[in-house]
Amino acid sequence: MTKSPKRPLEGIRVLEIASMIFGPLAGQYLGDMGAEVIKLEPPEGDLTRVIGPRRSPKMGAFFMTSNRSKRSIVVDLKKPEGREILAQLVGKTDVLLHSMRSSAATRLGLDYASLSAANPALVYCHVKGYSDEGPYGGRPAYDDIIQAASGLAMMQSVIKGEPRYVPTIIADKISGVHAAYAIVLALMHQMRTGEGQQVDVAMFETMAAFNMLEHQWGHAFEPPIGPMGYEPVITAARRPYKTLDGYLSLLPYSDAHWRRFFELAGQAQIMDDPRFSTFAGRQKNVAAVWGEIERQVALKSNAQWLSLLGAEDIPFSVVNSIEDLTHDPHLQAIDFWKIMEHPTEGLLRMPMNPLRLHASPPDITRLPPNLGQHSEEILRECGYDDARIESLLTPGGACAPATT
Repeated sequence: MTKSPKRPLEGIRVLEIASMIFGPLAGQYLGDMGAEVIKLEPPEGDLTRVIGPRRSPKMGAFFMTSNRSKRSIVVDLKKPEGREILAQLVGKTDVLLHSMRSSAATRLGLDYASLSAANPALVYCHVKGYSDEGPYGGRPAYDDIIQAASGLAMMQSVIKGEPRYVPTIIADKISGVHAAYAIVLALMHQMRTGEGQQVDVAMFETMAAFNMLEHQWGHAFEPPIGPMGYEPVITAARRPYKTLDGYLSLLPYSDAHWRRFFELAGQAQIMDDPRFSTFAGRQKNVAAVWGEIERQVALKSNAQWLSLLGAEDIPFSVVNSIEDLTHDPHLQAIDFWKIMEHPTEGLLRMPMNPLRLHASPPDITRLPPNLGQHSEEILRECGYDDARIESLLTPGGACAPATT
């Protein structure tokens, strides 16, 4: 584990009070970029600590992949001493990132009005399922719920004839990216003006905007001048193509791509057909176009296609399994996987932060923390003496992890 000489968010302190993936992923991105991220956890810890394979209690795989580059302190916010510690931490914090419902946050004094009174420069980021101002405000929401609400699940019906969830927690992850960049934008405003602000990032609105980028289509105009839905991607024909011995992803795009592909397939005459010869023709005849690709790809093996396409500029890829990624030659060449020694969990495999800032690169600054691993040092930084720290860490104290 190395430390980059200069990372964009060095000197910024983030207090994260969030569980599951949406908020913690945003905190992890900020930590990789140099922010000092303090993860405040309840006595039982983030729920993801007990999800997935693990070598020791409360260090599950789900937690390990979204909580690096952070320190952990246990604070029971239901106790007066816990709320006192929270006030101490907020007073020394640039960014508060939390995922509580607004009603619960207000009961605990975690609302923006209360906290900004003591720290006017605070960037207060509230991540949630739905904006409070709408009729869905305050509803609980997880990834599946937002995939359904945002139209994403229904779009999968082109594959199986009924709604399906995308087999990844896409709403959590995309929303986490949005939260991270929203915080950075608010920090830029803070640095220019000295003003903090409340930042709300809602999963439903985030995914609605994400899905509508291409699918608004004719409804991008008012009144609409055509239906919704970008036809080339909502057809069952859009899928990896079966070869003689495997599958291939292939996407000729320009006229030159299409011409060269059919030349390689030994079917150059197909480009004389007006359905194939122009972009407009291909857009109007999506099913026929993809059907022809499917027929041609099926005539050769993976190795034959890779040999033919390897030196061409036609977009293509082998169809990897997720297991293939651990030994993908490109990922190995760019040192994507970091094998790191955790003090209690042994060797871990960590993907690099995918952003490439060449002058101020991100880095994995800390490995995922054990529950309350840094409670004592953070309390000491807040000015608590030894006797008070011992009291807070004693079983039943405001900073003591739960025993189960």
